Amino acid sequence: MRLKNILTMITFAATATMAAQSPLPSGLDKNNMNLSAKPGTDFFEYAGGGWMKAHPLTAEYARYAQFDALQETNRKQLRELIETMATQQAPQGSLQQKIGGLYRLAMDSVRRNAEGYAPIKNYLEAIGNIKSRKELQYEVARLSSKGVSSFFGFGCDADLKDSRWNLMQINQGGIAMGERDYYLADDEPTRKIREAYKQYVKKLFVMTGKDDAAAQKAMEGVMNVETRIAKESYSMTKLRDVEGNYHKMTYGQLLNDFPGIDWSTLFLLNGVPAFEHISVNQPEPIHEVEKILAEVPLEDLKSYLYFCVVDDATGLLSDDFRAASFDFYSHTMSGAEQDRPRWKRAVGAVEGALGMAVGKMYVEKYFPESSKQRMLQLVKNLQEALGQRIDKQEWMSDATKKQAHEKLNSFYVKIGYPDTWMDYSGLVIDEKLSYYENMARASQFMSRYYIDKRVNKQTDRTEWLMTPQTINAYYNPTTNEICFPAGILQPPFFNAQADDACNYGAIGVVIGHEMTHGFDDQGSQFDKDGNLRNWWTPEDNEQFKARTKVMKDFFDNIEVLPGMKANGQLTLGENIADHGGLNIAYQAFKNATKAQPLGKKDGFTPEQRFFLSYGLVWANNTREAMLRQLNKIDPHSAGRWRVNGALPHIDAWYEAFNIKKSDPLFVPKKKRVNIW
Repeated sequence: MRLKNILTMITFAATATMAAQSPLPSGLDKNNMNLSAKPGTDFFEYAGGGWMKAHPLTAEYARYAQFDALQETNRKQLRELIETMATQQAPQGSLQQKIGGLYRLAMDSVRRNAEGYAPIKNYLEAIGNIKSRKELQYEVARLSSKGVSSFFGFGCDADLKDSRWNLMQINQGGIAMGERDYYLADDEPTRKIREAYKQYVKKLFVMTGKDDAAAQKAMEGVMNVETRIAKESYSMTKLRDVEGNYHKMTYGQLLNDFPGIDWSTLFLLNGVPAFEHISVNQPEPIHEVEKILAEVPLEDLKSYLYFCVVDDATGLLSDDFRAASFDFYSHTMSGAEQDRPRWKRAVGAVEGALGMAVGKMYVEKYFPESSKQRMLQLVKNLQEALGQRIDKQEWMSDATKKQAHEKLNSFYVKIGYPDTWMDYSGLVIDEKLSYYENMARASQFMSRYYIDKRVNKQTDRTEWLMTPQTINAYYNPTTNEICFPAGILQPPFFNAQADDACNYGAIGVVIGHEMTHGFDDQGSQFDKDGNLRNWWTPEDNEQFKARTKVMKDFFDNIEVLPGMKANGQLTLGENIADHGGLNIAYQAFKNATKAQPLGKKDGFTPEQRFFLSYGLVWANNTREAMLRQLNKIDPHSAGRWRVNGALPHIDAWYEAFNIKKSDPLFVPKKKRVNIW
């Protein structure tokens, strides 16, 4: 049972560091490099080839990157904390009991294998007993309250045009493969995945007692429903159109414009109080759901709902269900050859259900206050550098620059961990119940927690959208905040034992990246208060669009795999953020070392070490299947192109490594991106 994802933000999906004094070592390890490669030919290989050779893919991973290496360290630390609680008896209702109890349930494969799919039988029987379309919609609502989503999703988040207040929102959903192209595209790799998906769907019906003929018919019903939803669903690129995914209306308008869905029962059973306004963010797929509920044979609708329950539960039932799910989602779609060890899955489950409680323990043991204070100073340095970069932009008018400075000066900065921790007193973990039922309780608790916290309430700027142990960072446009969790503030991202060149090239770029998200193609549409409002002059807005198009077109022409190009529009925001992050961090680095310039170390100038530190951050090995999948769904470019695609647009990189016109990565200056 996957906990509902009702939060949206823009993440870095990579980096972190901190400044130091010149007597410190460089932080550069030549063993991580491939010195036989040429910087102007393949900087990705030059900076990280040694690391990639030393970290070949294991059967467990479809992609192994610096983030995964750090996550392995984090996971071991979390395991030690969690297992200590799991081996002790704690008072019922205490956080120790909840964490330890849930971990014990997750690790108890003997019990789950004996239970089989018994924990979900009552749900499946209820679906089987449905006699009408009205009863089906009631069951959809009831299952939603348990954390089982089906035809679409809903939640409550900031109103894009009145960010002081939260707004109920309806979002497209209902397709298990997650992206419309998997149902509609006709290329051979996608067809193979689609056929494998059909076999997976059918297998789940067989595993829960259907004979072959009944399972085949049920699978066809599922594919009918999901394919119809997919045809009307927005593409990953269209979902990036901020204005196009905002359709605010009154609750009365919702009932009038979308009468085919039993909204009152859905909200009642999910504990949502009466509210005045809502946004149907993608109207077309929701209208299609109305048609599906009215037109598709009831037995097919029941088969679809039945599949949603089983598919959602696979990781919480006996090992054969987990194996079936892994074989399709992780092996066929992504290329992984072996499932993660049970303890890693168990740690992940506890984090999913009690993430902030685990995070509190994590920061108490592993995150020194000194790191938080150093990060605050570094963020200040990066803000000053971004202000300087804004002033340098000749294409921007003074009026727009003034607005940009106001937004920059209004950034709300979060570092390490929240000031106030989540209260889990309402969550009951009972080991007499099944693992599935306890995770259902966790899902219901989280949903109700955010409903109570957000519906009809003002937005809470102090709320954290990531746990402290997360190895990532984010920018949230509706609160104009940048957040750097404790998890990412360690090597290779934040290295207290390395000098400024290393740290500004890593964590400095991360900070600059998140700041730039406030000014990328999406973030630039929000003002300093987090409202979707145009603060640009018409002329500057056109200049900005023209300059971002250079970035889009450049990445559109990158061949990720033979016959497969990158998606410049899907990755535009992240590519702009990488570009800005590099420029801003480099500016801050030069500012910080102006009075006492760093010298050459380990055979490299400080400028070279800055870019080598950045390049190493993205070192990774990735299977072809995973690369294909990410190219469809990930708004971040592949790691190779976050290096070889980003650096050719940074003038200082050319100077640092003496890149010539004859080098393959060379881009003529007039064709380089020039935004921030």
